[in-house]
Amino acid sequence: MAYGYARSSGRIGAYAVVPGPGFLNSSAALATAYSANAQVLCITGQVPSPQIGRGAGAHHEINDQLGIIRNLTKFAARIEHPALTPDAFDQAFRALRSGRPRPVALEMPPDIMAQKAAVQLRPACPPPPPLELDPELIEKAAALLGAAQNPIIAIGGGIFGAEAETLNLAEMLQAPVTMSRNAKGAISFRHYLGLPETAGHRLWGDVDVVLAVGTRLQEQYRRWGIADDVKVIRIDIDPAELERSGKPAVAILGDAKIALTALANAVAKHNRPRPSRQTELEALKAGLEKEYEQLSPQIDYIRAIRSELPDDGFVISESTQLSYAARIAMPFYRPRTFITAGYQGTLGYGFPTAIGVKVANPDKQVVSITGDGGFLFAGTELATAVQYNIASVTLLFNNNAYGNVKRAQIEKYGNRVIASDLRNPDFMKLADAYGAQGLRATNPKELAEALRRAFAYTARPTVIEVPVGDLPSPWHLIDMPRVQRVKR
Repeated sequence: MAYGYARSSGRIGAYAVVPGPGFLNSSAALATAYSANAQVLCITGQVPSPQIGRGAGAHHEINDQLGIIRNLTKFAARIEHPALTPDAFDQAFRALRSGRPRPVALEMPPDIMAQKAAVQLRPACPPPPPLELDPELIEKAAALLGAAQNPIIAIGGGIFGAEAETLNLAEMLQAPVTMSRNAKGAISFRHYLGLPETAGHRLWGDVDVVLAVGTRLQEQYRRWGIADDVKVIRIDIDPAELERSGKPAVAILGDAKIALTALANAVAKHNRPRPSRQTELEALKAGLEKEYEQLSPQIDYIRAIRSELPDDGFVISESTQLSYAARIAMPFYRPRTFITAGYQGTLGYGFPTAIGVKVANPDKQVVSITGDGGFLFAGTELATAVQYNIASVTLLFNNNAYGNVKRAQIEKYGNRVIASDLRNPDFMKLADAYGAQGLRATNPKELAEALRRAFAYTARPTVIEVPVGDLPSPWHLIDMPRVQRVKR
């Protein structure tokens, strides 16, 4: 929930848990926040101070809890006296607000919590000053972009806050903007330059200069290929990311908004007249829409969802067949409106994440696309959503299986299906038992009607069950093949 709050709002999401099992129950959320660059603050207890590290079986004791936390966060510390609390929180918030956004954590033993001491509360720490840009690197990057024949801008989750600057530069260069799963909506899909990764892949073979902003370029390096003669310009707030996957022609350490503003000013001196690519790119998008027809019925359900969901509504994507298809085929028009688990692919995260998204955005529509297996990881949080009148909408596509696992067992392992079929409850009775609204839709038209009812029901959460059978694989449109030859 804290992750959903943070990812959808750009603000800090905080949560508190007991030590040991309580912390471990939230560790997948911390790992997800780390992978997707979310500002999450974990506050956890500890065993009593004299018992730490003894292995004597104190209640909730786990070996080196702080060490485990440090592997999942950007900053973690133990508070060992009440008077040290303001300093610890100051350090935690400075870490949250500086550099690459990632989670932080603080722990405190119960005997320390029971103590009293004079504590001087501090004002909120100011944001850190922006990193100073290297003007020579800006000039070098601008010259490369100004001379480029087929530039592309690739963006990831680090782009939020710099959407207008990205589009300004893209229009100057007539450069398509290909968005990773974490960046969808940064450039509206209605703009001809705003492309999903599928479309970016179709253009990748002819690219000569890549401007990568706030992205790992994971798919490009790992699958599509980046040839030796392609000039890569990277802008990132994290110095470790600039050369992690390959050495770029230009590596600019800095804030995306500031760096893109400086880059646009410099490009104006080097750029040449460029004809609009609107007709070409709109034709590419239209061709992909035709191609998505092979993913029926997923594409029909996706279009039904998009037809009812407002532009500023949120979609939380689970590890499920409909969400995989939505990742490539659903258009998004506003920043942060498509929430994923990043590279963690955390099964079961979607429904509780949607609750946090709705808390952060109470006046917006929030839809979780989940499967039956994923929903059952945390479906009991319906009680939380009902108790606090959190009116998120869950689309539960039920095929009575871990569908992706089952397909792999059938296709790759000679139909040896093991532990991927599920015995599910009656989800409508389950929703009713918790006091939520339960609806069932058996086709895209019924789903659209159910969504209208759900969006009008603002008092409590809604679960819409959609029974489905085997669905066509979307993976050939996600894990796309190499298109550039790489010598190195």
